[in-house]
Amino acid sequence: MNKRVISGKDTRRRHSEELKQELVERSLEPGASVAAIAQEHGINANLLFNWRRLRLRAQAPVVKGTAPATLLPVTVQMEPAAQTNKAVAPRPSSGVIEIDVGATRVRLRGAVDETSVRCVLRLLGAIA
Repeated sequence: MNKRVISGKDTRRRHSEELKQELVERSLEPGASVAAIAQEHGINANLLFNWRRLRLRAQAPVVKGTAPATLLPVTVQMEPAAQTNKAVAPRPSSGVIEIDVGATRVRLRGAVDETSVRCVLRLLGAIA
């Protein structure tokens, strides 16, 4: 069912409402391929997607008295530490630091503090 309406000098293809309706119905069936349906009828898939969007918008229920969604300002506040007297210890970070010095490779894994790195570098300097 390929009904195109052609008028005068206009080279733009116009499709009948019946064709649009039929293709949209077919494309809304479960498992239907919009691209395959469009190709089968010689139209661009984007055109069929547009027809679908227009149809679904027209069917969407309009609720009177509702305002469009608005964004509200948000402020993020840190939660106070636990009510105990103990300070909250930071979580140890995990990861790997690799240091290449000549033919030697040193890997430091887990939580590594500055003192440990300085010690390792000092020892490497003494060996080299």
